[in-house]
Amino acid sequence: MSLGILAGGVVGALAVLVALFKLMWRVAEPNEALIISGSNHKNEGLGEGMGFRIVTGRGTLVLPGVQAVRKLSLDLNETQLSVECVTHQGIPLKVRGVVIFKVGDDFVSIANAARRFLDQQKLMSERVHIVFAGHLRAIVGGLTVEDMIRDREKLTGQARSACGTEMEKLGLIVDSLQIHEIEDPTGYIKNLAAPHAAAVQRDARIAQAEANRRATEAEQQAAARMSEATRDSEILQAGYQAERDQASAKARQAGPLADAAARQEVVVQETRVAELESHRKEQQLQAEVRKPADALAYETRTLAAAERDARILAAEAEARKTELASAATATATRVTGEAEAAAAHAKGLAVAEATRAKGLAEAEAIKARAAALAENQEAVVAQQLAEKWPQIVEAGASAFGNVDQMVLLNGADGMAEMFAKALTMGGTGLGLARQLLATMNPAGPAQGAPAAPAAAGKVAVPAPRTEEITVGDDPDA
Repeated sequence: MSLGILAGGVVGALAVLVALFKLMWRVAEPNEALIISGSNHKNEGLGEGMGFRIVTGRGTLVLPGVQAVRKLSLDLNETQLSVECVTHQGIPLKVRGVVIFKVGDDFVSIANAARRFLDQQKLMSERVHIVFAGHLRAIVGGLTVEDMIRDREKLTGQARSACGTEMEKLGLIVDSLQIHEIEDPTGYIKNLAAPHAAAVQRDARIAQAEANRRATEAEQQAAARMSEATRDSEILQAGYQAERDQASAKARQAGPLADAAARQEVVVQETRVAELESHRKEQQLQAEVRKPADALAYETRTLAAAERDARILAAEAEARKTELASAATATATRVTGEAEAAAAHAKGLAVAEATRAKGLAEAEAIKARAAALAENQEAVVAQQLAEKWPQIVEAGASAFGNVDQMVLLNGADGMAEMFAKALTMGGTGLGLARQLLATMNPAGPAQGAPAAPAAAGKVAVPAPRTEEITVGDDPDA
């Protein structure tokens, strides 16, 4: 029982000690400083009897009711500057900028800031603005507008230097001072920049014109190269198109060329057939015409030779006769008689031989003509009629020779009909010849062949008579 009470008392005492420790223990954050007042403490860098202690970055025990603990922020602060100033030239300007500051990290700065801003930390920005505004007005009053524009860093450095001592007394340090803008309500800066702006604008226009010129030249050169490339491309395309057209034409002509080659082969074969047929006909003519003609020529040559030999023999006999006559009258008479008898006998033999050869040749010619007539009567008759056709037409037309007046009522048709009748009258011989050939006996040409050509060459033509001919459409006319 007593042990339990004792253990409970120990636990309670421990709990009270922990609570008291938590209540008494304070820890300073990295961005703050603890200001502990209520007892005398000595801090490094500070004199004795300051009346408060500074703690940063660590913990410390604070006696409740005896010591007071307050926090001083070490964070960055900023204040916007908007200061109306007048330059050394008397030109009003408005300077706009920003100041970034904080409480110094050393105990002296913390102590100075704690004495001035511990309960008024929100008023730091306003106080800093007042300090920098006064110094900026003083600095700008000693500068010209040109100095401020051309060397803004100088203005910033002078402002920081002028405010450094006062900021140190306040326990503050300036991390950054930036002059953002210098406003000129009078337009001095604008007028000051006008000549430079005009020069810049002039240079810009010149540069733009030069750039435009170069761009134009480049565009023209590019256009020329494009035109050249287009020309080369079109030439190549035209060449390719010509090749394609040529290939297409060849492809289209392949069929007709093949047909033409086939027809050419057919023509060649037909030509060969025609040549063979011509050769056959030539051989036939050789057998049917040339050989009989050669026989006739041989006959003529034989007759001529026989006649020549007869004349030679006659001449020799005459010479012999003369020679013998000079030797002796009686002998000459006898020899002459014998010579004349021999010559008469030889001459009779030669005449008989010639007559026989001529008869044989005429018989062969008649036989050949009969054979030709038997094979192609139409050709023979046509040939003879063609040779006599002018006379046949002239005989047909002579029927109109004694006509004094001719009246044609049907115009051109009547004239055509009249000429057709005339030609019909002239061509009557062709029909007669064909009729005669049709009624002839196949054996007849051998016997009466000579009479056929003679009959074919003669055409019966009616006697001309004088009359008036009228042609018209009206039957009564």
